[in-house]
Amino acid sequence: MGEPQVKETKTQGLERLKREKNPWECFDEIQRFAREGFQSIPPEWLGTYFRWWGVYTQGDGIGAVGGKGGEGKAAPYFMVRIRIPNGFLMSHQLRTIAECTEKHARGVADLSVRQNIQLHWVTIEDLPNLLQSLWRCGITTMGTCGDVARNITGCPVAGVDADEIVDASPLVHAATRMLNGNPDFYNVPRKYKICITGCRAWCAYPEINDIGMTAIRHPETREIGFSVRVGGGLSTHPHLAVRLNAFVQWNQVLPVVKGITEIFRDSDCLRQDREKARLKFLFLTHGWTAERFLEALERRIGFELDPGVFEEPPDDVYRDHVGIHPQKQDGYCYAGIPILRGRITAGQMRATADLADRYGTGELRVTVMQNLLMLNLRRQHADALAKEIEHVGMRLHASPFWRGTVACTGTEFCKLALTETKGFAQWLVEQLEERMPGFDQHLKVHVTGCPNSCGQHWIADIGIEGKKIKVGGTMVDAYYFCVGGAVGKHQSKARPVGYRCAATEVPGAIQRLLAAYLDGRSDGGNFRQFVAKHSDAELRALLAGQQVAPVARDPSPGSPPRGVDA
Repeated sequence: MGEPQVKETKTQGLERLKREKNPWECFDEIQRFAREGFQSIPPEWLGTYFRWWGVYTQGDGIGAVGGKGGEGKAAPYFMVRIRIPNGFLMSHQLRTIAECTEKHARGVADLSVRQNIQLHWVTIEDLPNLLQSLWRCGITTMGTCGDVARNITGCPVAGVDADEIVDASPLVHAATRMLNGNPDFYNVPRKYKICITGCRAWCAYPEINDIGMTAIRHPETREIGFSVRVGGGLSTHPHLAVRLNAFVQWNQVLPVVKGITEIFRDSDCLRQDREKARLKFLFLTHGWTAERFLEALERRIGFELDPGVFEEPPDDVYRDHVGIHPQKQDGYCYAGIPILRGRITAGQMRATADLADRYGTGELRVTVMQNLLMLNLRRQHADALAKEIEHVGMRLHASPFWRGTVACTGTEFCKLALTETKGFAQWLVEQLEERMPGFDQHLKVHVTGCPNSCGQHWIADIGIEGKKIKVGGTMVDAYYFCVGGAVGKHQSKARPVGYRCAATEVPGAIQRLLAAYLDGRSDGGNFRQFVAKHSDAELRALLAGQQVAPVARDPSPGSPPRGVDA
């Protein structure tokens, strides 16, 4: 008798599939599937290879509870994620996306928290034409899902920000060219996120990326270079990036990015468990320190980096760019349009592209707060522009709730979500605006439909995490509260305070908490400071309106699907 065969684990099976095929070299297979129909697509493409093209199967609208093992059933449609490096977009490109949205995606798109644009309801028959339409206008979906370097984010007002240290967008685009589509980097252990920013506000959240590079001026030489942080990430094991003791010169940025990527790619210890495969697990699980990482990096790149210099992270800076702001170019300004929950129609995209041409130079930007910016506007035209923006169903001036609310995809399209988020987020904002019309403090409310934090609830002032609870014998959407998250000088993960409630009760809970904050705000402190002064029990009582016993967060459901992102 032969040796009994050992069944490979899911992680081993996926690693085998990745070794066997580089999906970037197989567009002809996608074209064949389009000719032969959805039933011709093999499981390895549906579950794995499509993701390298920014494509993954869409949920059936029920979410995780409709399937098995924490993942819901798929519908015969696809989500397609469009890569917008640094959020840079031209009006003709936005028009093309609007046309594709209208033709292939039922007229609605979502702006994501990584400066991407996502389409839904795409059929396999339409997929090749959609991809080719995007390529013709200079944009792609490649590398927005899968175990590769995802869209590289940066400051959306790079080049026009009056207060920036340097315009770092050329480095974002150069790093994108170096990594995306490169067969040397089609197979890293897990999703891989990079941020390179030259602004003072760190508006693209370098703290939660695998690589976060922030511009800094050397105090002695006055040279502009970068600090580098590694190992950031949220999901079910949040970890804020670790700063290395290095001052990275401009011409060293690409070798450093490449070297870190090679360290990640070659770390076989991260290929044993999908749930612990991100770069951060070198620190969380395998005992790495910042010193060890720097030594490995310098060996990899073949030269020593200069020692790091003092850096002052931004102090409670609000990072959304909403409203009218002056540019460094004299007489010009940019307009930040808050797109509630990131949901935008084809008609609104087309109208925005037209307005960018009429009032500006056709330059637009997507932000990590799910908003859109128009650049190079004459200041004297700002009022007229604001009226036209409102005419197409958007706002230029918005309440703190409207501009500060972020939402992930939710059960509408995601197979892992437990709660519906997009419609809920809009209803929540409407409720809070009605209940607290005079509220004027900056506030980040992040709605995520499951523990995987695609809605980034760990860095929100108020982060709510989707659950299911039984009310009157019926399972309903519910949310668990985490409060006091922050990035920058006071970086901290939001505190789970042990309170959850049905979705219908969330507006009242937030109202009670914010009312207490306003009542005690004699010292002018912000919400983060208010939360820091109160215990979990006190915050629970404010949310519930009475003393309540703590409720534990649900344990991790396991490794999220490979393409999950807001």
